[in-house]
Amino acid sequence: MDRLKRFLPLFVLAAMIALIFGMGWNRYLSLDTIRDHGADFRAFTAENYFLSLLILMAVFAILTASVVPGVFFVTITAGYLFGPWVGGVATSIAATIGALIVYGVARTALGQSLREKAERDKGMMQKVCTAIDKDTFWYVLASRLAVVVPFHMINIAAGVMAVRLLPYTVATVIGLLPAHIIYCWIGARLNTLLITDPDPDFQALFGQFWAPMTGVFILAVVLPFALKGVQAALARRRAV
Repeated sequence: MDRLKRFLPLFVLAAMIALIFGMGWNRYLSLDTIRDHGADFRAFTAENYFLSLLILMAVFAILTASVVPGVFFVTITAGYLFGPWVGGVATSIAATIGALIVYGVARTALGQSLREKAERDKGMMQKVCTAIDKDTFWYVLASRLAVVVPFHMINIAAGVMAVRLLPYTVATVIGLLPAHIIYCWIGARLNTLLITDPDPDFQALFGQFWAPMTGVFILAVVLPFALKGVQAALARRRAV
C-alpha cells in the first residue's frame, strides 16, 4: 500500500501525458491556433474574463507538469488574450504550479532512486543537485532567468534534494516573470497584426520582434553574471 501511494503521483502524471498525446491535443500548441481561433478566444474572454484566465492557468500548469513541448505558444496566447502584464504574471504562476507538481512527483516517487543514481553517475544531475541544495534561492533564480539548465531538471533536482519550498517557489516565480512578460508582449502585439493581416507568415512575423527577443537574450546571458556578483557581494558582507 505504501508503495502504491508513493508511485501514485507518477502514475497520474504518466496517464495525463498519455491522454494529451493520445487525444492529439498537443497539435493545438501552435500559432496557427491563434490565427484560426483567436477571434473566438477573445470573444469568450471578453464575456468570461476571470473564468478564461483560470482556464488558461490550469491548462498552462497541466502542460508544464506534463513536459509537453509547445507551452511557449500558450504563453503567446496568454499575451494575445490578456496583455503582457496579466498574461505574464498568470503564466509565471501557472508554470510555477506545474514545476511544483514535478517537484512533488520526483520527491515522492523517484527521490531516493534518482538521488542514488545522481551520486553514482556524477554528471549534470549531481551538479544541479549539489548547487540547488547549497543555495536554493539564488541558484533557482539564476537558472530560471538564464535557462541554462533544462526547466524540469531543476524541478526534479529540487524534489530529489527535498529543498525548502518557499525559496524554491519564490525564486521560480520571480525568475520566470521577465521572460514571460516579454513573450506575452509579443502575443499582445499579434492581436494588432492579425487585424491588419489575417493570414500572416509567422516566421517573417517573428522577425519583427527583434527587440523583445534581444531582451530574452540579455536575460539569458547578462543577468546570471549580475546575480553572481550580487551574491558574492552579499557573501562578503556576511563574512565581515
